[in-house]
Amino acid sequence: MKKKFLQLMAFTVIVAMIAPGCATLFGSTKAQVYTSSDPKGADVYVNGVRMGTTPFTLNLAKNQEYMIEFKKEGYKTIGQKINSKVGAGWVILDVLGGLVPVVIDAATGNWKKLDQEQINIALEKENK
Repeated sequence: MKKKFLQLMAFTVIVAMIAPGCATLFGSTKAQVYTSSDPKGADVYVNGVRMGTTPFTLNLAKNQEYMIEFKKEGYKTIGQKINSKVGAGWVILDVLGGLVPVVIDAATGNWKKLDQEQINIALEKENK
């Protein structure tokens, strides 16, 4: 009886550990992207929405792509695309854990990451 109970407990612990995907358990759905410009004080737009002024840290969902624009009066607008990609480390851990973690992390998008953590832009003066 005691042996069966211990086996059941061990099985429950193992299932609880691998059922959620690794990225879902240990990862975050958001990523911080630090933005700066030379000169400072450029407005930062994400997909057309003003978010702040450089230097500024964006808090972005990791499973989306973004167009970041830097605008400052007297300077040319500069755009920078941020792409979302699958983090290979999470995939490897999920595959080692079995099919369930792969399905969960793929469905939630939690194994994705952004291809940039920092954007430094040198603004060019407009020719008048």
